[in-house]
Amino acid sequence: MQNSVPEGSSGMNEFASLQSWQPPGSQNYGATAPTASTAQFLQTPGNISAKRSYLAVGVLCYINLLNYMDWFIVPGVLVDIKKYFNISDGSAGLLQTVFILFFLLSAPFFGYLGDRYNRKVILSAGIFLWSGATLGSSFITESYSWIFFLSRGFVGIGTASYSTIAPTIIADLFEKDQRTCMLSVFYIFIPVGSGLGYVLASSVTQAAGHWHWAFRITPCMGVIAVALLILLVPGPTQDAAEGHGGQSITSTTQGADKKPGVQSTASTTWCEDVKSLSKNRSFVWSSLGVTAMAFVTGALGLWVPVFLSRAQLFHDLVPPCLQEPCNSSTSLIFGGITIVTGIVGVITGAGVARRYKKINAKADPLICAVGMFSSAPCLYLSIMLATQSILATYIFIALGEFFLALNWAIVADILLYVVIPKRQSTAVALQIFMSHLLGDAGSPYFIGIISDALQTRQNDSHLGAFRSLQYSFILCAFIGVLGGGFFLLTALHVEEDREEAQQLCRGKTCILIFMMLLTETQKLLLKWHMANLHPRL
Repeated sequence: MQNSVPEGSSGMNEFASLQSWQPPGSQNYGATAPTASTAQFLQTPGNISAKRSYLAVGVLCYINLLNYMDWFIVPGVLVDIKKYFNISDGSAGLLQTVFILFFLLSAPFFGYLGDRYNRKVILSAGIFLWSGATLGSSFITESYSWIFFLSRGFVGIGTASYSTIAPTIIADLFEKDQRTCMLSVFYIFIPVGSGLGYVLASSVTQAAGHWHWAFRITPCMGVIAVALLILLVPGPTQDAAEGHGGQSITSTTQGADKKPGVQSTASTTWCEDVKSLSKNRSFVWSSLGVTAMAFVTGALGLWVPVFLSRAQLFHDLVPPCLQEPCNSSTSLIFGGITIVTGIVGVITGAGVARRYKKINAKADPLICAVGMFSSAPCLYLSIMLATQSILATYIFIALGEFFLALNWAIVADILLYVVIPKRQSTAVALQIFMSHLLGDAGSPYFIGIISDALQTRQNDSHLGAFRSLQYSFILCAFIGVLGGGFFLLTALHVEEDREEAQQLCRGKTCILIFMMLLTETQKLLLKWHMANLHPRL
């Protein structure tokens, strides 16, 4: 019995130390903030330092910049590409449609992988794919235009891996207001990268004398991106998920799986995830709002430089392009407008949302609705005033882009707090799929074929080309109003869905912690009984 006292004491000390134990991979998404009663279990030793988290966000922002530069190199030199391959407006619009179709078809696949496997490996492979496809497309001759179209599809597959997974890595590293702030910084690089894509394409083409050289810069930047990703971004399913004293269902269930005798209750199939998301009204309506945004930005992103070039021809400001390289000053100006309005818009939207949420829980979708309703008349005026003043067109394009940029960071945050962390990668992938399928996958091609149809009824070629594209653009203003309506519907349900997500996460967290404690307690009690009974036996 003498030996039983130390053993018993040791066992009870081990049981006492269990009170300060917490499941590995605990972190907070804002929607899953831990309660006071469970906070002691949700503080992980060995957290990721703030410096490393910020470095990781910096790397992800750099890759996001590169991502959108590759997206918008084609629109920046679309006039040259049309002349080189001798294609119509409809075929030129199909370039972006092919890119988006490949992008959206692969997004759900990457969302599935991102919820279950090492996201750094997936991201690295995606960057190599889109960089290699971009570089290869620069060597295609004019007689093989179909290969150029196909190469844009492979670029879409590569970028889908990043756009689907990167926001969830940031969600792993930060919580609540910090998460919103970091997502705002991340999404600032969408308009910045888009604008730099125009600027890079135009400036390199003018300097080198051929648009092919514009496609040989970003692949070099892609190699640097992979190196930085491997070295500076923590493993999202292990290191990153262990930080900042919050709780995520993903990390909790991963920790539970590692404990003997504990079975994860949060493990679901992809079909079950989709079924659950389809019942989330805030997710559905906000995704439709994002779809309207994508329709408008997709059409404007591809066709505005061409439209402005034709407006210059209409006002006899530039001569017709008879040989490459064509005048691309409109791409430079539009790229600069996109960068400035994007930065100001995203910062303004995030700041207003952060303050307005303190007095109105529906602030996020309401701000998005205001942004869409305000952008629609600005875009309409920019289109119709092009015959009177190009300066007025630039001003109203800038205002329209500013109001659209208000929504970028906010719509991402809506998704993250109305969807439980376990389904966030899948939700992001589905939102990407829906917004591109019904949005910018078809809008550039749709605008192009309407323009082609209207051109056949015009007599003068330059005037007809300008008028046809002008009338085609009017559709974007009406879609913008429709998007504002979708965000108003989101506001009707966002409070209820956010609370439901919080309750579900808290309930599953409590169940998992109870199961872990129960398993450990049973083992300790067994050890204590064996220690006391063994001498007697």
